[in-house]
Amino acid sequence: MGNFEKTATSLTIFITGSTSGIGEACAHKFASKGAQLILNGRDSSKLDFLKQTITEKYGVNAIVLPFDVRDKEAAQKSVSGLPDQWQAIDVLINNAGLVLGVDKEFEGDLEEWNTVIDTNIKGLLTITRLVVPGMVKRKKGHIINIGSIAGDAAYAGGSVYCATKSAVKALSDGLRIDLVDTPLRVTNIKPGMVETHFSITRFRGDKSKADAVYAGIKPLTGEDIAETVYFASSAPEHVQIAEVLIMPVNQATATVVYRSGEEYK
Repeated sequence: MGNFEKTATSLTIFITGSTSGIGEACAHKFASKGAQLILNGRDSSKLDFLKQTITEKYGVNAIVLPFDVRDKEAAQKSVSGLPDQWQAIDVLINNAGLVLGVDKEFEGDLEEWNTVIDTNIKGLLTITRLVVPGMVKRKKGHIINIGSIAGDAAYAGGSVYCATKSAVKALSDGLRIDLVDTPLRVTNIKPGMVETHFSITRFRGDKSKADAVYAGIKPLTGEDIAETVYFASSAPEHVQIAEVLIMPVNQATATVVYRSGEEYK
């Protein structure tokens, strides 16, 4: 850990979906250690604000890549067009992801499903395909995929999302196999209940329904997951933290949760 922190100032971190939640928290965590950041997201104004905040607060360099990970042409153009000093990416955090709705599998919206699948699976694959070859060539790099407890077992109203996070686990495991003869590391972080904008998106902007998800329990925060991401990346080079399942204390599985009735804020 100590050696990593000493060299963090020379690292380049690429974070997808960096404008809120876990991605934003990861940006602040790595910036606080002096790393330079490549910040991706769909909202260019939010990206610019995050860049300004980080550079002013931590004095680090940052560059923004405003594109949707579903758009492979835009992704390819943006990544290939990075300036030379930004090409050597040390840590890729595949964080972009979402869920829409809680519909039954036979009643859901096909276009919403396409958005979820294209973002959570195909978007992750696109960025991995664009970034990892350079890591292999340099014989240095760490890929950290943000999965979910939802990838371990399906639950009511979440079959498509659960399927995408099961795919993240399979893709992480498969990539680790593909890279076994290299020094590269692959980590799958699987959060349980994390209070971010995630649930508001799931409930299509209904904040009251989103808040009810976390009623009576103290959920994880984006900062908690960022600490876990940083811990995995800062392990000694011969240590590969392959998978981390992280939940709040009163959560046992995706669906088994104890709610005390107290309000936590």
